[in-house]
Amino acid sequence: MSRSPRIATPASPADAVLYSILADLVLVAHLAFLLFVVLGGLLVLRWPRVVWLHVPCAVWGVLTEFANIVCPLTPLEIVLRQKAGGAGYAGDFIGHYITAALYPAGLTRGVQLALGAFAVLVNVLVYWRVLARRARRRARQLE
Repeated sequence: MSRSPRIATPASPADAVLYSILADLVLVAHLAFLLFVVLGGLLVLRWPRVVWLHVPCAVWGVLTEFANIVCPLTPLEIVLRQKAGGAGYAGDFIGHYITAALYPAGLTRGVQLALGAFAVLVNVLVYWRVLARRARRRARQLE
């Protein structure tokens, strides 16, 4: 028998609003992180030092997809939504928000692997360009 999501009762209407805002902020931060994982390499083209932030984020993002790890932001958002008096959701952020919009049938393991592979492909192409640009600069300096 499946359990329905737990709905908590907030202490006050002000608490409900606060928890709801916090849950929305976590949602926005999660989406920003996801976009940074996939497209952050483009920032490295303009600002090379961003690589020190982007590479660990990209590795974590891809690892969560390939290893089927739940990002800690997902349970945090769910708890905040429950404390706001709403129902949490089952699954992960990508399955609930992204995949549900793109693939109504739900998140399958194949889709999850494809999303991870897409992030790897985008970043490999961007970093290939970054390294090629660096090599050209060094070659000009040696002339």
